[in-house]
Amino acid sequence: MSSNKNWSADEEHSSKLVRKAKESPFVPIGMAGFLAVVAYGLYKMKSRGDTKMSIHLIHMRVKAQGFVVGAMTLGVIYSMYKQYLDPSKPGIMSGIMILRNKNFTY
Repeated sequence: MSSNKNWSADEEHSSKLVRKAKESPFVPIGMAGFLAVVAYGLYKMKSRGDTKMSIHLIHMRVKAQGFVVGAMTLGVIYSMYKQYLDPSKPGIMSGIMILRNKNFTY
């Protein structure tokens, strides 16, 4: 297996990651937020006081998952807006408005 073939495969994966990030920008935001919450939780582990380690880790996990779920929810809302309500693109809502404005005779 040549090194050029491995490099092109890595290049394809990176271009795929960039393309996916452009399509749904809230996924990398969720990943970055997850890493930030975990890093902050690990940093604060030194000064957790009398809190047990397991409780501290559970709270950190819940906060990190909450950030990811929030980012996913915002991503879904954004994609729904782009697909159905964006006035710059003709979509379902503009098609409904066109049908409403036409006078149909039966």
